[in-house]
Amino acid sequence: MRKKPFQRSSRLAFRSAIYAGLLIGIAAGVAAKFLLNTAFTNSLLLGGGMFLLSGIIVYVIIYKQQFSRLETLNQINKNILNKRFRDYEELKTKNHDELDYLIKQTVRASKTVEREIQRLNRIENYRKEFIGDISHELKTPIFAIQGFIETLLNGAIDDAEVNRKFLEKAMRNVNRLIYLTKDLMEISKLETGELKSDIQDFNLKELIVEVVNILQYKADKADVLLKTNIPHVFSVSADRNQIKQVLINLVDNAIKYNVEGGKVTVGVKSWAEDESRVLVYVKDTGIGISQQHIERVTERFFRVDKSRSREDGEGTGLGLAIVKHIIKAHDEELFIESTPKVSSSFSFTLSKVDRTSAEAELTN
Repeated sequence: MRKKPFQRSSRLAFRSAIYAGLLIGIAAGVAAKFLLNTAFTNSLLLGGGMFLLSGIIVYVIIYKQQFSRLETLNQINKNILNKRFRDYEELKTKNHDELDYLIKQTVRASKTVEREIQRLNRIENYRKEFIGDISHELKTPIFAIQGFIETLLNGAIDDAEVNRKFLEKAMRNVNRLIYLTKDLMEISKLETGELKSDIQDFNLKELIVEVVNILQYKADKADVLLKTNIPHVFSVSADRNQIKQVLINLVDNAIKYNVEGGKVTVGVKSWAEDESRVLVYVKDTGIGISQQHIERVTERFFRVDKSRSREDGEGTGLGLAIVKHIIKAHDEELFIESTPKVSSSFSFTLSKVDRTSAEAELTN
């Protein structure tokens, strides 16, 4: 049976009292015998008396000084062992000795363990959510492809018109799986910090024009006017490829969730709150986002309008999550403003190369 280390009596104090009392009693008896020439019996009585008196004094002192603090230390360790954490801010230490230092270190260890357990719980919850999200997202295209192939194998392959239609649908779902896999790899690297930013200076206007040219065909196909508003040329310091991906994701979403005859504007302006930064914005005249969803649009797999993403076969629900992580990795800020059925505006800051000037050179 395991003994309880802490009871009303302190074994540490008792052991210390025995050792101290024994040494003091022997020293007193020997001194009385040989220095004061006291009789042996009287020396023995004196030594025994000093043993009892000093032992009691040492026990009381150690018990008062140490026992309550040892109990506190034991309770903190028990709480850590049982994963029960509490606030020790009210815990006061007055003696400022080694034991007080040990208590403070144990409290710090308790807080560190608590934070680590919370971090691990968040990671576990994230893992469960991530696996659930991936399973849900993969299930739809896989089942669709399976259905198309089974239909073809059951005889539809002999019908030239039907088999081509089914193969095209299967291909769209394959493309969707490709986009999903690519985005999953990208966001995984961003979230784990594996993908490092290659910071360099580049012309922001040239990058925006490049992105607009890439997506111009998609905008024309959707009957959306895609234009730029860059009154000045700004040179910024950032990872060009990552910022290009941010712009592609934002502009692509602005086109996708727009209306026929709508407009998307990609612009740059000085940021009033910090002259060393510029504000890049993508504004559309699309379906907008309700206030209750604005905080969630950068979550993984969240879609404002799921039907549109499924129709074009490219939506993975990871685009804005990737945008958020890239902007965060640059220590910049992302802003989202939207009015349902009116417009949406996504903007983010970038650091200018010339931090002493509010703008670079004027365009022709």
